[in-house]
Formats: sequence, C-alpha cells, structure tokens
Amino acid sequence: MAPGSDSRHWASVEAVLRGWSKDRKFHVRTQSGESLLLRVSPPDRLREKEKEFRIIRKYSTLGFPMSMPLEFGTCEESGNVYMLLTWVSGHDLEAVLPRLSEEEQYRLGRQAGTILRKIHSLPPDPQDVPHETKRAKKLLQLERYEASGLRIRDDGPILQFVKDHIHLIWTKAPAYLHGDFHPGNLIYMETGSLGVIDFNRWEVGDPYEEFYKLESFGIESSVPYCVGQIDAYFADEIPEDFWTINAVYTAHASLWSIKWAEQFGQKEIDGMIKRAERAILNFDSFRRPVPVWYTDTYRRRYGSRIFPEIHP
Repeated sequence: MAPGSDSRHWASVEAVLRGWSKDRKFHVRTQSGESLLLRVSPPDRLREKEKEFRIIRKYSTLGFPMSMPLEFGTCEESGNVYMLLTWVSGHDLEAVLPRLSEEEQYRLGRQAGTILRKIHSLPPDPQDVPHETKRAKKLLQLERYEASGLRIRDDGPILQFVKDHIHLIWTKAPAYLHGDFHPGNLIYMETGSLGVIDFNRWEVGDPYEEFYKLESFGIESSVPYCVGQIDAYFADEIPEDFWTINAVYTAHASLWSIKWAEQFGQKEIDGMIKRAERAILNFDSFRRPVPVWYTDTYRRRYGSRIFPEIHP
C-alpha cells in the first residue's frame, strides 16, 4: 500500500471542481500532512482507467514534476474505479502567467516545451498505437459542424484549407501525447518550476497535434509562453512543415470546437466562437501558416530578424 493511501489516515477530502474531466476529483490531506489527488470513475471505465494509470507510470520515469502514480483499484461497495496520485502544490499556470514579466513567461514556455519533448520521446508500445489516423474522423467532425446551426461567417476558406491539407497530418512517427497540454494543466510551483497534471486525455498520435491548444487557450494567458514552448520543443530550429500542419489542426479545432461546446451551453459556445474568430485573424483566414503573434513577438525582440516565407 502506498504511503498515505489508507483512508483511515485521511484528515480531509475536498472536491476539485475545475476542469473538463468526467472523473470526480478530490484533494486529500492526510493526518501526516501529505496532499494527494484522488480520481474516481464509474465501474464501466475500469479497463480505460487501468490503461491510463499504466501510461502515467511511464510518464513518471521522465524526470519532471507531475502527479505521480501511487495506487489503483476499485471500491468494494460501489465498484467505482479509483486512482491515487501525488498532489502537485502550487498555482495554476494560466492564472500566474499574466502577472510575470515577459522574460519569465518565455522561460516557463521553454520549460514546458522541454517537458513536452520528453513526453514525446517515449517509444509507444505497439498495442497502444492506433491502426488508423484521425484524418477521416476530423473530416467527419467538420461535416457535423457544417450541418449545424452554429456556423460562423466566412468559414468557407477555412473549411477548404483543412480539406486541402488534411493529408499532411499524422505523417510523423506516432508518439505518446499528454493530450491536453496547455497552461491550464500546468502548475507553477514555489521553486519556479512547472508541474504537469491531468493525463486523462493521453493518446498515441501525431506529436504536432499537441500544439493547437496554444492558439485555443495558451495565448489567452501569455504569448511569450507560447513562443517559448515552440522554440524549446524544436531546440530553436523549427521545421517549416510544422507551421502548416499546426495550422491545419488549429483551423479544424477552431470550427469543430464550436459544435463540440454545444453540450456545455451557450456561454461555452460563445467562448469558442470568439477563439475561432481570433484564430482567423491570427492566421489571416489561414492564408498564412505562421500566426501573427509568433512573428510579431520576434520582431519586437530581435528587430530586424527576417522570417522565411512559408506557404501551405
């Protein structure tokens, strides 16, 4: 039994209400002063959560701060599935970033990019690699968006851009992904380092898919952070094909997320519409694959630096 896992020695259990996960999450404090994270799922998710716990164990060998796996099992009476992990103490990075200097934001972005590269460095087990790519799935999602009553104005060129370039995704070697890597799932620790949480959307897939959430969520907290994540991930040598592939993922997500948000109500739909409109501006209706926030940041920092023309 892992230290602190015996519930008879728990001093308090507090529900954690933030996040999109379907798991019920709890902050556990033990009588000895430890903080733990308890995630509880319905019985029918046993196999899924068992695999997730196995993957978290893999990630825990990579040497960065994260929710470390302690114990996995089922509850005797309810049959619910639980996993117990260490609690990463600190503050949500998305809330902290706007209060930091641009230099510190950029430094933390570089730290995040290095962590992400470590995650992607794990060789996937053959049984975890999907037999099909996501190309057909993403096109089907766009069809559902097109058939909905939630379409935004002038979305035709964006839809066409995705359809014309969908063949470019999933051309990289498959890698283990965090699945939801953005400042909302990173913790700013007292040491100034980042801790990683919420691996429940892990998958094996195209490593470049991990970046579109910089546009969806990252730039809302900090553009320098987003620039730093990209720079460090690629060791400051960004391949040209990254930009076009990232633009495909971003364009798809910008439209599909509007339809996806329908299940959460009008407020979330409106939020996704605003993000889509912002992405359209940042990518000039996806006529340019490098977002304006990336190039503008470098122009401010390096003055005369010239970016090569990159065409989709």
